[in-house]
Order: sequence, then structure tokens, then C-alpha cells
Amino acid sequence: MSEITIISGSPAAFAEGLPVPALVADAGERASMRFVEFFTANIRNPNTRRAYGRAVADFCFWCEGHGLALGALQPVHVAAYVEQLGQVRAAPTVKQHLAALRMLFDWLVIGQVMPANPAAAVRGPKHVVETGKTPVLSAAEARAVLDAIDVETEIGLRDRALIALLLYTFARVGAAVAVAAGDVFAQERRLWVRLKEKGGKQHRMPCHHALEAYLRDYMERTGLEHAPRRPLFPSRDRRTRQLGDRALSPREALAMVRRRLKAAGVDAPAGCHSFRATGITVYLENGGLLERAQKMAAHASPRTTKLYDRTADRITLDEVERILV
Repeated sequence: MSEITIISGSPAAFAEGLPVPALVADAGERASMRFVEFFTANIRNPNTRRAYGRAVADFCFWCEGHGLALGALQPVHVAAYVEQLGQVRAAPTVKQHLAALRMLFDWLVIGQVMPANPAAAVRGPKHVVETGKTPVLSAAEARAVLDAIDVETEIGLRDRALIALLLYTFARVGAAVAVAAGDVFAQERRLWVRLKEKGGKQHRMPCHHALEAYLRDYMERTGLEHAPRRPLFPSRDRRTRQLGDRALSPREALAMVRRRLKAAGVDAPAGCHSFRATGITVYLENGGLLERAQKMAAHASPRTTKLYDRTADRITLDEVERILV
């Protein structure tokens, strides 16, 4: 293995790569190797790895500033850090940082680097979420976005199909842009789409009739129906100005969605996730069941699905308008 880099001050430097902070390196080679294994072998999701890396880096930086050694850490130290962090960060961020520390220390305890987990007994701030923050569009606004797209071009066909996929399958944008053309297949005389969701789970969804029409039109006119290994939603080649062989990134998809919202005259701070939330909300508004929405969205808990349900918000607004002053 390549030489381990030791840092003792810059959380930003830690986040950019995978150096070992001095707090861990000073505890010996075993601690350093176990630390590297935690981020490379134990955490597979790159987004989680990045977020937990920043959280651990901040804590290590704080410990070094207070002259603390890894083996001397006690619950009181972690509690003091959490208390201080809560003064400058929101409760969800503090809870995420604490979760990262608990998970890391558990890993070090199992590896016999530490005798006990100093974060295990520390309680994070209370934070109850009943409604998600993702902006939700109305059904009319979502329809306006789809109808405003010029489908005389391959780019327009792609964008309409991608937005419809987000809306009608409740897909996360990361799963949507990872779909290959061969992941769209016929079954029971309808098109289905195969999605790779969080944790490597494979999730299959039948296509809504509108999505099926958009996908067929898009794949027939671009030849993707005969290229199963190509990404279903490729980026545009800067040289040819045509669809290339590289899949859209989530960031590129977000930029596209915002352009399409603006072109449709939809003035909302929405993004890719808004179409997922909109699909769930409209489904529930039209009598859909929460437990089925949970399965369609590939959520582990119905509480997560409920965060996307904004039907109660609209009922409340109706009631407020009864105040005729």
C-alpha cells in the first residue's frame, strides 16, 4: 500500500484525499491501517464516504487543538465537541457528525485499536422532521415543464425522457443517470426500467404510459434501442454537439432541469429531486397508498416516504383561506 499521509491541521486537505490525521497516526500503524480500511473497505457509497470524511476530519482537528490523544478520548470529550458544534451547525449536521464518529470508533474497537467507543453514550440534539424540504411542483407545473421541451432534437427527447423517469418512477437522479439502454425492457406487454438504487439494490419499475411513450420515441429516434450497453441518458459531445457515449452526471442533470424549469416559466427553486417528490405527492393525492409509494420509491422506511407527502400542506392552506377578514 502507498505511504500514508499524516496531517495535523487542515480538514480541507483531508477531504480532498484520504490522509490519516495525526490523532490517529500517533496511535500507531495498526490504528492508521484500520482508519484507512474504514473509509475504503467499510463505506462503499462515495457520498457517505465524503460526508463522513469531513465529519471525522473536523473532529480530529478539534482534538489536536485540545491536545487530546486517541487512546485518551472519553464520552465527555465527544459530548463537549458535539455541544460546541451545535452552536455553529444545524441539528441534522450535528447528528450526521456524531453518527460518523460512532461508526468510526466502533470500527476501531472491533479492530482492537480502542477499548471502548467514546461516542456510544453521547446523545445528539433532538431533531424531528415531519415534512421534507425538497420543493414540490404541482401536477400542472410538472406537465408544463414536459410540454415546453422541444422534442425535434435528440437533446430535447433525452431531457423529456429523463424528467419523466424521475417523475413517474420516483427515481433518485443518481439511479436515473446510471441507467443503461438495456435496462429498459419489455415485460407483460409494457416497458419496465431497471434502477440501481442506494446500497447496490436493484429496483424494477413498470413504466407509466406517458413515460413509456417518451422512452420509445426517444430510443427509436436515437438508435439507443439497438445499443443496450450505452447509457440511456448520455451527455452531449462538445465537438459534435450530438449525444455522446458518456452518461450525464447528476450535476449536469441538475443544470438541465433548472434550464427546463426556467424555459417553462416555472418559478420555483426546484431540482431533480423535486420531480421525485412531486411524483410521490401527486400519487398520494390521487388515492395512492403510502406503503406502495414506499416500495415504488425504494425507501427502507415509510417515514422517509411520508416526508415527500405534501398533501397536508395544501389542506392547511385551504383552511387558512377560510379566514375571510
